[in-house]
Amino acid sequence: MSIKKSRREFLAKTLFATAATPLLVGKTNKLFANSTNTTPIVISTWDHGMAANVGAWNVLSKGGRSLDAVEQGVRITESDPNVTTVGLGSAPDREGHVTLDACIMNEYGDCGSVAAIENIVNPISVARMVMEKTPHVMLVGEGALQFALANGFKKENLLTEKAEQEWKEWLKTSQYKPIINIENHDTIGMLAMDSQGNISGACTTSGLAYKMRGRLGDSPIIGAGLYVDNEVGGACATGLGETVIRQCGSFLVVELMRQGMDPTSACKEVVGRIMRHEKNIQDLQVGFLAINKQGVIGSYAIHAGFNYAKHDKSGNKMVDSDFALK
Repeated sequence: MSIKKSRREFLAKTLFATAATPLLVGKTNKLFANSTNTTPIVISTWDHGMAANVGAWNVLSKGGRSLDAVEQGVRITESDPNVTTVGLGSAPDREGHVTLDACIMNEYGDCGSVAAIENIVNPISVARMVMEKTPHVMLVGEGALQFALANGFKKENLLTEKAEQEWKEWLKTSQYKPIINIENHDTIGMLAMDSQGNISGACTTSGLAYKMRGRLGDSPIIGAGLYVDNEVGGACATGLGETVIRQCGSFLVVELMRQGMDPTSACKEVVGRIMRHEKNIQDLQVGFLAINKQGVIGSYAIHAGFNYAKHDKSGNKMVDSDFALK
């Protein structure tokens, strides 16, 4: 064999190996890194997260997958007519329509989302079906509803008598001013780590009460209301969605953790950026909740009052978040 031929064969093999390596490494990181057993944990925003955590823990405590846990967990909140900011019983928009938003993201980086969907109690399950059954990430409005109905979901009236009465009372003045930690805690965001160390997340909401028809917040937007990178951790947001969208908030929290920040510091940094860029921060609330691959949890908000529910083997409890304006 000639020297030239041997050299050509060597270069060809080297180039092939070099080109293939990033794909192989990426797949290996996603599938096999952190595959050792760890303690399961689930966290979710606000006090309605307590009941949701129980549903998620029922999956995690039996060795179940984090994706199944977050879906089953937030479905409990969506199905509760007493929660006026998520699913059934939610406050409508200013024209009387209850529109729901949700997204979900698994340990492989797959994600699905629905926005402005009506008449479906559990949009989180539709979002998962978008992820698993379509080539898309997000379906919206009438198209999302058609997809849900075609896949076995039932059309139901989401406007309860109580919510309708409150909306009609609001119409008398039609004054719109978000109230910190009341109207703004419109979301349940949930993050779970399973016994394999894999992280998934879910986020679901009806958005701000009496919003403009067609208004969309951060909750169904991957990278804004929710983001998961199984090599690093996950984050979710709550509060005034427009401010979170402008900073790509949850994605930024995860990226800061990738750079070495602990979850609390990452949440605090993003809240600080929002405070530097937004006007009238006295009148708005934003909070972030995050977990890294070591199971360390962090949170931070603009104002006092943001809290989250945490469930691990020691039990289920509420935790008050630290905040900026003291």
